[in-house]
Amino acid sequence: MIAVLAVAITGTSATAAHAAPSTSDLTKQITEMSNKLEDITESYNKMNESLKKTKADEKALEASLGPARDALKVAGTQVNTMAAAAYMSGPVGGMNAILDGPDNLLSKMTYLDQISRDRQRDIDTFTATTQDYSTRQAALKVAQDKQTAQVKVLAATKKDIEGKIKVLLDKRKAAYGQATETGSAYTGKIPSVSGAAGVAVTYAFNHIGKPYQYGADGPNSFDCSGLTGAAWAAAGKSLPHNAAEQYSATARISRSQLEPGDLVFYRSLGHVGLYVGGGYIIDAPHTGTYVNKRSIDIMTPYGYGRVR
Repeated sequence: MIAVLAVAITGTSATAAHAAPSTSDLTKQITEMSNKLEDITESYNKMNESLKKTKADEKALEASLGPARDALKVAGTQVNTMAAAAYMSGPVGGMNAILDGPDNLLSKMTYLDQISRDRQRDIDTFTATTQDYSTRQAALKVAQDKQTAQVKVLAATKKDIEGKIKVLLDKRKAAYGQATETGSAYTGKIPSVSGAAGVAVTYAFNHIGKPYQYGADGPNSFDCSGLTGAAWAAAGKSLPHNAAEQYSATARISRSQLEPGDLVFYRSLGHVGLYVGGGYIIDAPHTGTYVNKRSIDIMTPYGYGRVR
């Protein structure tokens, strides 16, 4: 009896030790790791947005030198032309009376000196412009180098977390036959919303069931800010591909002021969804999930924004 009981206990312990983790445990681990990845990805997206702006600023700075270069060129040409005219054939117009005759060399020199002073302003402007250009160019170069380095670090971190999530998804597939949730298109009635907000809301409903993918902004897959950005892009409004940047780009409103089309932010600006009315949002949750309509209280909202 004792031997049989011992075997039974041993068998139970062995089974427990090798039991596959439950679906809920795996889902929890995947969700937690996905949230970390989403935070990193949003930071990665934000840094890329900053890097693009820095590069655009560099191009604008280079273009700003053009007018100063042109003014300097014109000034130099005018000085040479007028000096030659004054010495070889004398000036024309109202200055003839002053500079007429062979004994007016001093007057001619005074006149040319005035020309030089006038043109010197153009030269000084060009000098100041180029000095400012050099200072700003150096600052932008430092910023670009720093941002590029940060993008590389974030990309490496992102890749590491993606690898860990893949391991978790593989475990789920091995244990339960599927790595991710299943998604399906929305078949219900889409609420009628007027104006640009209605276009954004309709877009979100029409893309329910599309898979989540980091860095994606549609039309076949999305991350959270990619979905809200694509929805509003369909309505003719441009939003940055980053939740924190979208928060900055929208007007602050309270929960009581929410209307369909407004944005709802979560997890200290690590996540964003599109409010569609009735206490619901449509969002792209995380790896292994699909764009879905969910309660606005999936977690405590951080804040609310209205697209301007």
